[in-house]
Amino acid sequence: MSNPGQLLDNAVEAAKKAVQYDEQGEPKISAYYYEAAARLLEQAAITVGPERGDSFREKAHEYKNRASELMNKSPVESKIVENDTSNTKLKQCYFLLQQAIDEDEQGDKEDAVELYTKAIEYITQFPDLMQGDLKTLTLQALDRAEQLKGIRKEPTPTSSTPVSNPSTPTSPSTPPNIIQQKPTTNVSQKPKELHRGSSAHLKVSGQDTYTEEEKLVLLHTSKINRRDYVPFMNVDLSERFQYSIPFTDKDGPLTLSPKQKRDFHKFARPEELCSDPCIVYGTAPSYLSIKQTVISDCSFVASLAVSASYEKRFGRKLVTAIIYPQSKDRKPIYNPFGKYMIKLHINGVARKVIIDDTLPIDRYGRLLCSYSGNKNEFWISLLEKAYMKVMGGYDFPGSNSNIDLHALTGWIPERIAIRVKESDFNRDSLFNTLETRLAKGDVLVTVATGELSENDAERSGLVPTHAYAVMDVQTVKGVRLLKLKNPWSHLRWRGNYSELDTRHWTPELQNLLNYDPNSAAQFDNGVFWIDYDSVLSFFDVFYMNWNPELFKYTYCIHQSWHAGRGPAKDLYTVASNPQYSLDVGSNTSGAVWLLLTRHITDIDDFRENKEYITLYVYKNGKKVYYPYDPPPFIDGVKINSPHYLCKIILGPGSSRRYTVVVSQYEKSTTIYYTLRAYATCPFTLTKIVDPYTKEKQITGEWKGTTAGGCPNHPSTYPNNPKFKVDIESSSNNNQLLIELKGPKQYQLGVEATILQVNDETVTAPFRSKSSGTYRSGYVVLELENIPSGTLRLIPSTFLPNQEGPFILVVKSSAPIEISSI
Repeated sequence: MSNPGQLLDNAVEAAKKAVQYDEQGEPKISAYYYEAAARLLEQAAITVGPERGDSFREKAHEYKNRASELMNKSPVESKIVENDTSNTKLKQCYFLLQQAIDEDEQGDKEDAVELYTKAIEYITQFPDLMQGDLKTLTLQALDRAEQLKGIRKEPTPTSSTPVSNPSTPTSPSTPPNIIQQKPTTNVSQKPKELHRGSSAHLKVSGQDTYTEEEKLVLLHTSKINRRDYVPFMNVDLSERFQYSIPFTDKDGPLTLSPKQKRDFHKFARPEELCSDPCIVYGTAPSYLSIKQTVISDCSFVASLAVSASYEKRFGRKLVTAIIYPQSKDRKPIYNPFGKYMIKLHINGVARKVIIDDTLPIDRYGRLLCSYSGNKNEFWISLLEKAYMKVMGGYDFPGSNSNIDLHALTGWIPERIAIRVKESDFNRDSLFNTLETRLAKGDVLVTVATGELSENDAERSGLVPTHAYAVMDVQTVKGVRLLKLKNPWSHLRWRGNYSELDTRHWTPELQNLLNYDPNSAAQFDNGVFWIDYDSVLSFFDVFYMNWNPELFKYTYCIHQSWHAGRGPAKDLYTVASNPQYSLDVGSNTSGAVWLLLTRHITDIDDFRENKEYITLYVYKNGKKVYYPYDPPPFIDGVKINSPHYLCKIILGPGSSRRYTVVVSQYEKSTTIYYTLRAYATCPFTLTKIVDPYTKEKQITGEWKGTTAGGCPNHPSTYPNNPKFKVDIESSSNNNQLLIELKGPKQYQLGVEATILQVNDETVTAPFRSKSSGTYRSGYVVLELENIPSGTLRLIPSTFLPNQEGPFILVVKSSAPIEISSI
C-alpha cells in the first residue's frame, strides 16, 4: 500500500481502536491495534518529506512503547520496569572503565591511573560479572594502569583499536584493547580562575580576573533559594559521578506543584522506567519529542524546543552540551550511578547545578514532568529538573523565554513587544529580522500570547499568557508565515494557514513548504503554521536570544548597589547611581550591546518581581548628575525582568565615549547585578569612581532677609547664607563636589568663590564659579584643580523671599573643614 493518504486513514482508525480498548482495560487487543497503527505510520513516513516523516515516526514510536507496556506489564505498579540489579551493576562497570579510558586518551596520566584503579576495585566486588568482555577489559585496564605507573613496560602496540564506547553490556565478539600507547599530547584541562568571557571565542576587553569585590558579589548570589550554586569552572570537569550506591541529592526532592501532588505516586529513576535509558536518543535531539505536562513552565519547554531545533538544523550542540557526564565528543551520557551536573547561566556567570535522576511519576508509571516522546530519552526531564531546582521546585511561578534561554545557553536576551498601534513599531523590519537571522542561526526565538478572552481563546485555539516556540519563518509567494510549536504538544491555531484552513493552502504553497494540511489534521502534535498578521493580532511579545558569536569582544562587571545609596527614584539626580565609562575605538563602525542582569536569590522575589531596572546612556564618558541634562542618548525603559538589553550602533560620526548609568524604579532593597558588554570592535568598560575621599555636610535655611534670591537681585543676593571651606592639602590639584538640596518647589543654585590660595606661586583656576541653570530641589557644582586654601559658598533660591531648609554637602579629594560665615 503506497498511497500515503490511505495509509494515514487506516492508521487513524487503528489508533482510535487502540485508545478505545486501552480505556476499556483490554491490554492485548489494544496493543494489537497500537502495533498496527505504528506499522502503518512507518510505511507512510517513507512516502512523505523528511519533516513529516519524522513526525510520523515519532508517533509510531509512542504507539510501539504503549503496546510494549500493555503486553509486558500489569496495571499500576507493574508499569514500572523492575530494577535489574545485575544489569545496572554491569552498566556501572562499563561507565567507570569509559571514564578512565577518556582521561587516558586526553593524556592526564595521574587521573587515568586513579580512575583505572577505582574501576578495577569496583568491578572486582562482583565476581559473577567478571566474565567475557568485561573480564577482558578489566585485565587490560590493570595492565594499562601498571604501564602508566611504570610498574610494567609497555607491550608492543597491536592493530587492535582502542575501546571507544564500552557503555553497554553488549560488546564486539573480539574484545577491543585498552589504549596501548601513551598519547603524544597532554590536553587535560586544569583548574582555572573565574574569568569574564561568556563564550570561548570572545576576547576579554580588559583585565581577565575578577576583583575581590566582584568575587564577594558572586559569592553572595551563589545562594539561591537557600541552596548553593557556585560558579562553574574547569576543575568541575574532573567530577567522576561515581558512588557506591545510587546518588541521592543532599538537597532532597523538589517541591511538587499542586497538579503533581494530585497524581503523585513516587520518585523513580530512569532504569525503573525503561530497560535501556539514554540522555539523547540518536545523533541530535528532536523538538517533536518534547512534551510538557502539569508544570507551569511553558516558556522553558518552548526554550528547549527551539534549542533542540537549532542543534538538529545547524549540527552544533547547544543545550545537550550542558549536561554532564559527557563522552569525548561532548555528548551527554547516561550515568548508572544517578548523578548529573548541569551548567546553567544564572546570576551573571555559568553555575554548577547538581541533581540526581529521580523523577516524579504517577501510579501508572507516567512521568509528572516534561519528558520525551521517546521513553528511553531523558535530557528533557533532567534539564527541567535542574532549572526547577534553581527556581525553588516544580511549583514554578513561570518566567519568560528570554530568562530561560539565557540560563540554558548564555545567549543574549532581547524582548520585542508587539505594538501594532504605536507609530514607532516597524512590523516589516521585525519580520525581516526574524526571517533572515533565524535562517542563519544567529538567534533563537519564541513568541508569547497575552491575556485573551475566553471567546478569543476558543476561536483561535491559542492559550492565554502562553509561550510558543518559533521553529521557522518564511516568505512564500508573498505570504509571510511562521511555524510555531505549542509546548503542550497539542492544541493548535485554528485561523489562517492552520491545518483547518482550506482556502489559503493552495497546492503550490503546500508543495513549497512540504506541508499537507489533511495529514496534519490527523495528528495534533502542537505544531502549526500561522500568518504574520495573525501573530501581530493575537500575540504580545517576541523573545529573541542572540548568538554571542556575532561579536568578537566582551567584558563584564559584577557589582552591588546598596539600598541606602542615593534617592529612591531618579527624578532629580543620578549622582549616586552606578555609572560606567564606555570607550570605543575611533572611526569604528559596528555595535556595542550592553546587557544588565539583576541577580535573583529568592523565588518570592522572582514570583513578585517589583524591581524595575534599565540603563541610561549619555554621550560624554564622564560622571552624570542630572537624569535629563544633558538628555540621554539612549533613554532606557524600566522593566521588571532580570535582563535589560541596550544596543549602541556605531557609525563614522558616532560618539566614541559614553556614560552608562544603571537605574531602577523606587529603589527599596540592595541589588546585585552584572553589566556585560558585547562588541564588534575593541572597547573599554570601566566603573566611574568618585575621587572624593572626604565628605562634610552642613544644614541651613533661607529665612527672612537671608532668603536673598539669585544674583539677578544684587541688593538681596549678598544676604544669603555663606559658608567657608578650608582645604587642607599639600596638593594644588584638588577636586571638590558641592551638592545643594532644598525644597523641590524652589529653583536652586550655588556659587563658589576662591578667597585664599595657600601657595602664593599658584594661580587660582577661577575667581568665582556657579552651578549654572537653577534647578528644582537639587543642584551640583564640580570643581577641578583647586589649590589648597579657602573657598566661600553661597547657596540661593532663584527668587527672593523663598524660605525653607537646605542641606549643603561638600565632597573632596583632600581633608576639608566647613563652617558658617
